[in-house]
Amino acid sequence: MSKQNTVFKEGYNRCLRLLKDIEELPSEPELGTRLGISRTTVRAILGALEEKGLIEWTKRSKTVLRKPVKSDYFPDEETDSLSEIIERSFMQRILAGGAQPGMQINELELARDIGVGTSSVREFLIRFSRFGLIEKRKNSHWVLKGFTRSFALELFEIREIFELRSAVAFLNLPDDHPAIEELDVLEADHLALLRDIDTRYMDFSALDERFHRMIHSASRNRFVIDFYDVIAIVFHYHYQWRKVNERARNAKALEEHLAYIDALRSRDAAKVDIACRNHLRSARETLLQSMPADEAVSDIMGS
Repeated sequence: MSKQNTVFKEGYNRCLRLLKDIEELPSEPELGTRLGISRTTVRAILGALEEKGLIEWTKRSKTVLRKPVKSDYFPDEETDSLSEIIERSFMQRILAGGAQPGMQINELELARDIGVGTSSVREFLIRFSRFGLIEKRKNSHWVLKGFTRSFALELFEIREIFELRSAVAFLNLPDDHPAIEELDVLEADHLALLRDIDTRYMDFSALDERFHRMIHSASRNRFVIDFYDVIAIVFHYHYQWRKVNERARNAKALEEHLAYIDALRSRDAAKVDIACRNHLRSARETLLQSMPADEAVSDIMGS
């Protein structure tokens, strides 16, 4: 699914929720602001609403004809939250540029590429900037700042604290919690990737992010979940920095994830602690092996 298509579907579903409480939709600029999407996407959504007979759209008038029903919505599995869409696109852009210090990020270009409003992108970048990896410059530009081995190791200490806590919290989730069902989905995806590891080993980083994000979400702590943004870019995307032994280390990580999943499903605290610590130990070693030398990613925070 393209980024624009995902943005459209997520925005469309949120617009449907607006129809429940109003008789007339606001102007296109106001609707774009409320939904955090571009005017182009707003017009596409309005056209789809009119085609389905939900609204009557005549120039500035957008009258609600009927309230939406369940079948009008796109399924949850076809949509992501706006923040998830922006975060994923940001990560992909950073990686495409090689994650080099001094790399420039233009919020207007990023918003146009995703198909969302610039205010939503700016909000994400401001939130992300407090981690010290990007810095605001003039004219809607941001600059990627370097990070050293010492920065990564300090961050890893925090990752260990957060993940160990989140893994324990996972054990206390009720049996009908969505994360329990997600374990089965993740296990199937891991096994499928492991079977095709020779040709699909580069798909691991995305699966790795999904797996650890699910664990962190079990903490139900907004600060732990929010901090995951910077953890993801440093730890779950570092595989693309150096390609040496990429297939072998990704295969090993998949096996560790499967053991971790098995431990989480067992609800045995001792097993979970062992599986979590074993995987974190390997992840730390992989991080250090994958990172370029300090001089290649020197900290330019003072520049």
